[in-house]
This record gives sequence, structure tokens and C-alpha cells, in this order.
Amino acid sequence: MDMKTLSTPTGISRRSFLGKSLAVGAGTLGAGLLVGTRNARASGGLTPGDAALLRFAAAAEILEADFWIQYNELGGIQDPEVPGGTGNPLYTDALAVLDEDMDQYIHDNTDDEITHHNFLNAYLASKGAATVDLEPFRTLPGSTADGSSGILRLTNLTQLTVDTSWWTRYRDDSHNPDLDPSHTFPQAVPTLAVNQHTAIPRTNADTSDPNFLQAIANTAGFHFATIEQGGTSLYPAMAQRATHEEALRILISIGPTETMHFQTWADKAGNAPPLTAVDPMTGVSVTFPDLDVDDELFKKNLIMPEPCPFLDPSLPICSIIRPTQTQGIAMGVVTFLTDMGLFIGQSPAFFALLNQLAQDADHARHGRG
Repeated sequence: MDMKTLSTPTGISRRSFLGKSLAVGAGTLGAGLLVGTRNARASGGLTPGDAALLRFAAAAEILEADFWIQYNELGGIQDPEVPGGTGNPLYTDALAVLDEDMDQYIHDNTDDEITHHNFLNAYLASKGAATVDLEPFRTLPGSTADGSSGILRLTNLTQLTVDTSWWTRYRDDSHNPDLDPSHTFPQAVPTLAVNQHTAIPRTNADTSDPNFLQAIANTAGFHFATIEQGGTSLYPAMAQRATHEEALRILISIGPTETMHFQTWADKAGNAPPLTAVDPMTGVSVTFPDLDVDDELFKKNLIMPEPCPFLDPSLPICSIIRPTQTQGIAMGVVTFLTDMGLFIGQSPAFFALLNQLAQDADHARHGRG
């Protein structure tokens, strides 16, 4: 599936729901519990397939919340709604070059993802279905720059390879990845799609060169949109596999909020100032081009999805989310996030659990659980 796309306070309102959980020790998979959920009907009318879809969504939202919390600690607004951090003024100022309200948007996006996984786990538990707990995998070091809480993380924001082909995919009126899987959409920022780049200051040293710090902020701006367009496709793709009416309602209610995030970040990414910078730690160079151009594939203010072919090339073009092909969607998301570098440093057990959750979600069939 060509996605080109997918913390510690207590209390269910913001961070965790413990119950019958798919928690896995750092060295074991617990595959028996995972596979067993396919065959045992959950209570309250939730089919095993619906439970698998919602579990994968919960896992994805837990991972999203983890990296959004890292962004908020350094560049967002710190308040009781979102845990941790004290803010990094230099990084916050660099993000504000993209938009003066970036700190508020980062905060609100973070809060949304926390509420998503809290709700999904609570709903699963209310139906007697297994929930998801990824806390055993909180082993990755994060930033040590001023503002970071210094806790261990699930995700890695310092070695990212960011696919920005969504930029041209949503501006192309002739191709749809669901109908043209072999078509290559050009990258908005080609150098982000190769090598590894940090989207947060790793240490205070990363804030000493204003040009490099702006490159870090620009990288974050494009990473925000890259992630959220993945969620924009994930939810409608999974909804096509849901059986129970309430499970479908959950998927089609959360999904559009991801789309709201995506369009916000697509707009802000276009404001990234043109520059070239070299990472003083790795020697990797990144160049952000000027996207204030007349070319419709790259013009920065074309943030409304252009119409494109849909379902059948013989039908008129239509403005839609793309892709929404459902086959292999969950494993496609896992592959996409892994290729991005978001999980560099994670254990084999983490990947085994994530792959099992994805396989269970892809196994779900509408009407057959």
C-alpha cells in the first residue's frame, strides 16, 4: 500500500487505560493472546475483526501521541492537557517562522492523538476486548535539549527519512495511487526523502546555528503533514472492513480529524523558508526549495485536494482522499512508518507485535469478523 504518508501522567482522561491488554514484555511477543482474539467473539456485538481494526488504530494513535508529545515539549504549549516538557524558545521561534500559531496547533494535535488512543482502548475494554499497551517498549532516548522532559520514548524523531510525495499527489489531477500504483509522484523536498534528518534539536548544540535550527523546524513542518496524511488515508481504508455499526462510526468519526490536521500542516509546510543546511553531527545536507511557484504540482497555496480519477478511469475525476484502497492497509502503514525511521532503535519484539496487530487488522472482512 503506497501510503506516502502512519507520557506518563496517570488517569484515563489523558494517557493510559489498563485492563485486558495486549501488553508485551520486551523480550516476548505473547502471540497466543493476539491470535486468540480472532476466534473469540467479543461481547457487546463487537466482532473479532472490528476489535482488531480498533486495536490497530489504538496502537497507531499511541505511537502518534508519543512523537507529538516530543514535539509539544519543545515547540508547543505546555499545560495540564498535554504532559511533559517546558518548551525550547529557540526551536519554538524557528517553528513560528512557518506560522505564528504553530505552538498552539502542535499542542492541539497532540491533545487529539492522546484522546484518540484513550478512547479506543476504553471502548475496547468496555466491550470485553483486548486493549493495547506499548509501555514495555518505551526504551528510546529522546532529546536532551532544554525543554525536553527527558523520559524514554517509543519513537525516534532524530533519524527521519521524510517522504513528501503527498505534496504532488494531492495536486495531480491525472493520477491516483489506488489506480496507478506504479506512478511516481515527485517529492516536494527531494533531499528529505534520502538520508536521515532530525526534526527536533537533539541537544542544545543543535540550537546554536540559526540556519541549521531552521532546517530542523522545516523538517518538522513537513513531517507533521506526512504523518497526518497517512492517518487521513488509514481510517477510511479500515472503515471498509468494519462490520459493527458502532465500530464503523468510530472509524469514520476519528478519521476526519486526521484530515483536518493534514490540511493544517500542508498549509504550514508551504511556508518553510528556502534554505540549505548541513547537519554538523552527520554531515547530511538538506535543501528546502522555494515552493512559491506557478507550477501546479508544487505551488504552495494549492492545499485543497485536486480532483483525480476515482474507482474507474472511465468515470469523471473527483476530489477525494487518496489512497483509500483497503487491501493490506495496516501492514502498509507499518512499512511506511518503519521506512520513515520512526522506529530506529526499537526491539524485535516491538516489530513482532506491531506486525501482528497489522496482520489481524488486515484479516478483518466486512460482514465476516
